Amino acid sequence: MKRITITLCAAALLFACNDEKSGEAKVASANTTDSTAPRSMPDSATMMKNWEAYMTPGQPHQMMARWNGTWTGEVTMWMAPGAPPSKSTSTSTNKMALGGRYQISEHKGNFNGMPFEGMSIVAYDNAKKVFISNWIDNMGTGMMVLEGPWNESTKTMELKGKMVDPGTGESLDVRETFREIDANTQIMEMFCNGPDGKEYKTMEIKYTRKK
Repeated sequence: MKRITITLCAAALLFACNDEKSGEAKVASANTTDSTAPRSMPDSATMMKNWEAYMTPGQPHQMMARWNGTWTGEVTMWMAPGAPPSKSTSTSTNKMALGGRYQISEHKGNFNGMPFEGMSIVAYDNAKKVFISNWIDNMGTGMMVLEGPWNESTKTMELKGKMVDPGTGESLDVRETFREIDANTQIMEMFCNGPDGKEYKTMEIKYTRKK
């Protein structure tokens, strides 16, 4: 049933793309001043093969599945460069979703004495060859999206993106590293630009798997 659905969707996409090409060709012939060439589309068999490769979970997804379970976090935060750190604890629960294609994580803890809740969805994009992290929490109304590669030799993921500074409303560059120490220990570090424009470490969380 799944293969039939995929085939129908791929056929619909192929028809739409071919129809778009036909329309673009007609417009181009009617307007010779338009030098934009239509996209070159692969044949239907190649498109189907590419689509199946894109949707099939691979080794990076299997690696994420190993991180399933409940983890305790030792949280250290720095509110400004050189500021004394604040410490707290958190709990994270990870589980794979949609046939092992994404990992959904729920986080609970406290921030300045207030209850904190957050959620992340982590993907590995087979086409782009990068991890993508989407983060939301109850301390804001926006979404932080980061992406980056996995370094197998160091067991480290480095993700980059932007977030909104709630105090100023401005966009900030964000860098996050995630390192797998062993099967039961992970380290996450987050870096942002300070008032002087220089990057500084804002957070570190040491995750330990609950047994």
